[in-house]
Amino acid sequence: MKSAFIASLNELDKLADQLAKSLTGGEILALVGDLGAGKTTFTQKLAKRLKVTARVSSPTFVLMNLFKARLKNGRAVTLYHLDLYRAQNFKEVKALGITEFWEQKNSITVIEWADRIKKYLPKHALLIKFKN
Repeated sequence: MKSAFIASLNELDKLADQLAKSLTGGEILALVGDLGAGKTTFTQKLAKRLKVTARVSSPTFVLMNLFKARLKNGRAVTLYHLDLYRAQNFKEVKALGITEFWEQKNSITVIEWADRIKKYLPKHALLIKFKN
């Protein structure tokens, strides 16, 4: 993993602001933490700062949602939001096409429960640990 932050619920706004300003496309945000630690809330806050107008909720049962988003420079990107809580294995996740879009410059990939596929994540993925 590239680096790690530890975020608590009261730090989510600040972290979402900082990341939204620094994203250039192609980033993978690997979110790790217990149930209720703030992974989905953080994703919602980040999506808002990336000008996502759709309602962002956890894709627990469908594994992945995608949204039209905009970087700070106005460039359009796709925000891929994955929730791997119910994923059985990496093969199931890979079937979503994750490895085809997760390093593309026109995408930002946010993965909740990323620890479930940690050994498959690219080295430049940004690990964000959430604590209750």
